Amino acid sequence: MQKANNQILADDNMLEKVFHLSGHGTTIKREMLAGLTTFVSMAYILFVNPSILGAAGMDKGAVFTATALSAILGSALMAFLANYPIAVAPGLGDNAFFTFSVVLGMGISWQKAMAGVFVASVLFTILSFLKVREVVINAIPKDLKLAMAAGIGIFIAFVGLQGGGLVTASKTSLVEIGSLTVPTTWLTIFGIFVIAILMAKRVPGSIFIGLVSTALLGLITGLIKMPASIISLAPSMKPTFGVGVYHLSSMMDPQMWAVVLIFLLVAFFDTAGTLIGLAQQAGIMKDNKMPRIGQALVADSVSMLAGSVMGTTPTAAYVESSAGIAVGGKTGLTSLTVAVLFGFSMLFSPLLTVVTNQVTAPALIVVGVLMASALREIEWDKFEIAMPAFLTVIGMPLTYNISYGIAFGFLTYPILMVAAGRRKEINYIMWAMLVIFIVLLYILNIVPKA
Repeated sequence: MQKANNQILADDNMLEKVFHLSGHGTTIKREMLAGLTTFVSMAYILFVNPSILGAAGMDKGAVFTATALSAILGSALMAFLANYPIAVAPGLGDNAFFTFSVVLGMGISWQKAMAGVFVASVLFTILSFLKVREVVINAIPKDLKLAMAAGIGIFIAFVGLQGGGLVTASKTSLVEIGSLTVPTTWLTIFGIFVIAILMAKRVPGSIFIGLVSTALLGLITGLIKMPASIISLAPSMKPTFGVGVYHLSSMMDPQMWAVVLIFLLVAFFDTAGTLIGLAQQAGIMKDNKMPRIGQALVADSVSMLAGSVMGTTPTAAYVESSAGIAVGGKTGLTSLTVAVLFGFSMLFSPLLTVVTNQVTAPALIVVGVLMASALREIEWDKFEIAMPAFLTVIGMPLTYNISYGIAFGFLTYPILMVAAGRRKEINYIMWAMLVIFIVLLYILNIVPKA
């Protein structure tokens, strides 16, 4: 008994030494509870990511394993390198761009698209180590960053509305309301209300609970088939592992470099904005700066690179980490707990067959709502800002392509700022972006595919 107590004390001392718990005014119990809260809040990505990438033709089982492993690696690196209570996993904006803009929109195979993700990840890692990433992030106007986040959110919500059967194609008006006589559509409606009510009541893990509730209703009503088993070994990553590396020859196609650019931009601002917001909530910010931001960006980029090799789209810091921070998470022990829980979750891959489009649709719609909240911070009373922001937001769902929305914003912002007599506020990076996006639109629309 004494030996066991001594071991517990030794473990406590080790955790104190690594994460400086007392210095942050926290305890092991509080950090682990925060980690559990964050995990429950973001666990939906284990099933939503395979669903979205599966629509691109990727093996859902392999993506499930790659998703879990990249979340484990990213969250653990964030714990040990930066000591932040921030979890990392494949981002929803990136997987939506991969499937609906690149594969289905541009007609590029998922294998070639993964090559683009790999190249973007390599560049991303290099830029993080060279600290170029911080310079570029700071050079992009706040309003365009907010518009990008909101636009991606609305795009994701639109994808959810389609997948859930609430919106369908129309020959006369492009889109129209889906048929409410289709039973599975009501699963989506049920899921939306469950998540929305739980969110309104501030219940941690609302999205995950809603996903589980919708799946259970589908099983009870027979709209979803019962899985053959619940627990099994994690699926093999053989169908996706290294595919991006093996298809690097596809980078000879000029369109692929346009894909790489957009992956870089989305990943740039997704994690940056989330990190800043979460750091402010956790009280990490000092003199308007984040200590150890370099280590956090390296953790994010390394997990992104590893994920691209395993077979998933870029990782990002998860805004759901705010749930764990809200219950007291202050150190990397919170994110390490998330990593451990993702490890246990790998045993539940058979449940993938239960997670249909109607089950994941409510999660996509609600995440879209959360991301669209960025709209409130845009300076709508200044037209030179409002117009580029509006075009960025509306361009993504209406062109069904995230890259076009971003391009619309970056093309119009410098021109309208000059017209408004605010030329001095445009830095050289924004002028460079103007040229880059002109070339990007040329490549996407005029240059023939290789």
